[in-house]
Amino acid sequence: MKAKKEVVFAVLAYPHGVSKGSWRHPDAPASRVNDVTYYKEIAQLCERGLLDLFFLADTPAARTDNLGVWTTSPMFQNHLEPITLLSALAGATQHVGLGATVSTSFFEPYNIARLFASLDHISGGRAAWNVVTSANDYAARNFGLDRLPPHAERYEKARECLELVKAYWDTWEEGAFVFDKNGARYFDPKKFHAVKHEGKHFNVSGGLNVARTPQGHPIIIQAGASEAGKDLAAQTAEIVFSTGPTIPAAKEFYSDLKGRMPAYGREESDLIVLSGLTAVVGRTREEAQEKSQELLALVPIESKVMSLSTDLETNLLDLPLDEPVPVSRIPVKSNFHQAYFNQIADMIRNEKLTLRELAHKYNRGMKTLCATPVEIADLIQDWMDQRCCDGFMLSPAMLPGSLSDFVELVVPILQERGIYKSAYREGTLREKLGLKPKPHPAT
Repeated sequence: MKAKKEVVFAVLAYPHGVSKGSWRHPDAPASRVNDVTYYKEIAQLCERGLLDLFFLADTPAARTDNLGVWTTSPMFQNHLEPITLLSALAGATQHVGLGATVSTSFFEPYNIARLFASLDHISGGRAAWNVVTSANDYAARNFGLDRLPPHAERYEKARECLELVKAYWDTWEEGAFVFDKNGARYFDPKKFHAVKHEGKHFNVSGGLNVARTPQGHPIIIQAGASEAGKDLAAQTAEIVFSTGPTIPAAKEFYSDLKGRMPAYGREESDLIVLSGLTAVVGRTREEAQEKSQELLALVPIESKVMSLSTDLETNLLDLPLDEPVPVSRIPVKSNFHQAYFNQIADMIRNEKLTLRELAHKYNRGMKTLCATPVEIADLIQDWMDQRCCDGFMLSPAMLPGSLSDFVELVVPILQERGIYKSAYREGTLREKLGLKPKPHPAT
């Protein structure tokens, strides 16, 4: 009998949770947002649940306008630098992967390569890089630009940057550092490979001053849902965050992405697709609904409209809340998150919701479920069986409470059904996830 496929879980660790009002909840340790011990507790909770990846989203910017609205939902307004934080968490954990977003638009390939190589060494082979092009002009203005370059140009630069980062990771072969005291040889010069590159966006000649990492290459994550994003993911990614909130949308994304891989000489098993899931768990459905309503009541409607405006790339704050959003307010095209943009545009065109209804319903492509542990386990199993995904990016509504509920109540059911591990495998994150090794090209 064919063994059941095990579900993979990552956790999107926003400081307080993805619910925009989570920081206001009586149980939320809001003031600990800069306390490293708080994040250590969250990462250790992930390990208790045998979760595969602790992930930090990031943007190199703070919001600089509409602060009266942003203060109700402080998105990235007080956010520790992710690689620094993950390096601290490496010493407090043993198994869970440590992933973070770093932008190819604003970080040089050498710096990216060195940051993640160092994290991979520090963590014993658990590093993962989420390759993004950035998706807001707040970041652009921090780096001397008025706005982000066009979408296609950013992805062109991202592809070149990614290849350079990989080349830097291949600077040293395995065993290059011999530490031969008698022979006065710290390293074997024959196992050094300089990086020389002349391209449209980068012109470099050098090498990485960090030994080859335990994983060879840290794991590559991507989340792009545009055509350019899916092509880049099919060619290079090992984990992809999917944005399909329904079974048909998720199946279409999954089959489309996996179907592009053979053109790049890759197999389906070379890529893990994770669908977004916000699960509010209650021992009864009524309890779950009460938890959800409690969190929703903490979010001012202006905050929800601001988030909607951000992803639609236009200001909707001037519109009446209880009337439908005019189709004419949809911009001609997107330059930021195309998947989110398209989701909102489709909802405006097809569902005829009022602005208030739209703001309440929209959740950035994630499936939101308020249910019992069995019902959540049923959904997870159903999505796996229907080839919607290979696992889930859990986006807890509130931390640590929502994550603790999932670990304590849902994980045991999945284990009983034989679709989730009962212990971590040995080895690096790459080995734990069953992804192919990355030997040096010269070997």
